[in-house]
Amino acid sequence: MIGFTLARILLPWLLVAALLGACTSERLFRREAYLFGTRIELLIHGAPTARADAAASAVLAEFERLHREWHAWEPSALTALNASLRARQTATVSTELAQLLSTSIEISRQSDGLFEPALGAFVAAWGFHADHFTPRRPEPTLIRQLLSGRPRITDLEIDGNLVRSRNPNVQLDLGGIAKGYALDRAAAILTRAGIDNALINIGGNILALGRRGDRAWRVGIQHPRGGEPMGSVELHSGEAIGTSGDSQRYFELDGRRFAHIIDPRTGEPGQGTMQVTVLVGREHAADGGTGLWSDAASKPLFLASPERWKDVAAAMHITHVLRIDASSRIEMTSAMAARFRPAGNATMPP
Repeated sequence: MIGFTLARILLPWLLVAALLGACTSERLFRREAYLFGTRIELLIHGAPTARADAAASAVLAEFERLHREWHAWEPSALTALNASLRARQTATVSTELAQLLSTSIEISRQSDGLFEPALGAFVAAWGFHADHFTPRRPEPTLIRQLLSGRPRITDLEIDGNLVRSRNPNVQLDLGGIAKGYALDRAAAILTRAGIDNALINIGGNILALGRRGDRAWRVGIQHPRGGEPMGSVELHSGEAIGTSGDSQRYFELDGRRFAHIIDPRTGEPGQGTMQVTVLVGREHAADGGTGLWSDAASKPLFLASPERWKDVAAAMHITHVLRIDASSRIEMTSAMAARFRPAGNATMPP
């Protein structure tokens, strides 16, 4: 049996959580789009329609720019950089990209190498670098060959706008951090436009600004295998939530599920975890942005073993984590449990 799902939205209850109970007089502007291979939803509360519409258009234009600039397989600034690295040449990149790569190196170090944007060749080998996907399992000899090259983002040397690599096997793929960076860019654009209250959702990576009237924004979390929402969390202004799981981009082959999150230790899609959701507070705002960290931190926690994920979270200073393992067992840090409100009669672990 072969099946494939591309960019399934993990938090469809976001819209329900945002809109249920709204008064008919409430001014809530909404804009939707499809970029980064997923659905985008932008909610703006309390602003005049013309201002909200102009701000939303500016945000989507920025998302389009980032999508083009950092596309992993169509011609882009990122594919040009990868070509230079493969040829052992020094490349000149934008200040924005150089800073993002430097932040990625730091996150990789803090996560003991589990956050690894240098695995583009592996992502391509598993078939995820394609607009029209054909499920396939690469030959084991190819994976062994790629593993022998040991590509790591820490192989990069960054000097201002100059980037080179000690290892020509590095092939960058920013899919594990770009959506989070885009959230932070959107927040900056909205703030400059005089938008104080908004919720930005890029396929389940969400950042809150301000409040929704007299209450905070509340976001629902759904089980990765569907069904009713498990519960919700309240987001304070500037906070972001990120989710990584095996239900966004994956295929099933011979009864086994293969998702797009590649384990750098094995060269194969990570196993043992269904979903990880992290909530990042403003303590990470100065470290690259709460959106960026919520996106990036969820990947190493998805790959970490049941025995080590809490240690990895602590090393990255991530305190709010909800993890669902392959058997649907739910674990939460105490900080996340304090923020989590179960839905209906659902019961959660202590």
